[in-house]
Amino acid sequence: MELTKSELEIMNVIWGAGRPLTRGEILDLSVDKNWKDNSIHILLNRLLAKGALTESGFARSGKSYGRLYEATLTGEDYYAENVFHGGPDRIRMLFDALLRNPELNRELLDELSQKLEAKKAFLK
Repeated sequence: MELTKSELEIMNVIWGAGRPLTRGEILDLSVDKNWKDNSIHILLNRLLAKGALTESGFARSGKSYGRLYEATLTGEDYYAENVFHGGPDRIRMLFDALLRNPELNRELLDELSQKLEAKKAFLK
């Protein structure tokens, strides 16, 4: 699934909240957005059509009720899916970039190593 920059901004707000949000909450939590408030309905409808969001009920919003929007996949799954669309070369580039990161310490490296070994064992 490919998302535009504006759609991804909305998804990041929902992923960051960790719960379904109303249109108003999305607007309130959107910082440094590249779209106008009036565009929210178009963006939400596109995300619903792409299957990135689902309607998950209603919540009281002032004197009326508003739809709740919930992500259909996690942010981690979305970003991992997009890395794999680039093929093995893109995965190698990401891995190399992670290894160059100065915040990668021995403890984290050991944890990642264990996960790689578990995946290798699963593939055998």
